[in-house]
Amino acid sequence: MKKPQNLNELIDLVHEAVYEVDELRACLEHDDDEAATYTPYLDTLDEMLRTLHESMVSGKYEGVGKGDDLAFMPLFKKHERSIPFRELLRTINATHREGYEP
Repeated sequence: MKKPQNLNELIDLVHEAVYEVDELRACLEHDDDEAATYTPYLDTLDEMLRTLHESMVSGKYEGVGKGDDLAFMPLFKKHERSIPFRELLRTINATHREGYEP
């Protein structure tokens, strides 16, 4: 997945990640067997992504290219194999850490 070229594109990716969490949650309402896979991280990841999105749209986001990971990365690393939209989260974090695509 290609990194975004500016803040608006990054905001769109974070918004897409929030949407993916909502979609996953909706799917789990109909499948109790799968819920156990996602329950350990879904609420926390949802909160972290919504907080990140809010900071970006409100102008409080500190910006990209500072070399540090986003707050959700320890949780991501622990549950990476079970996150269906992991490439999206990797791209968001890589952009935050390394900067925008030229």
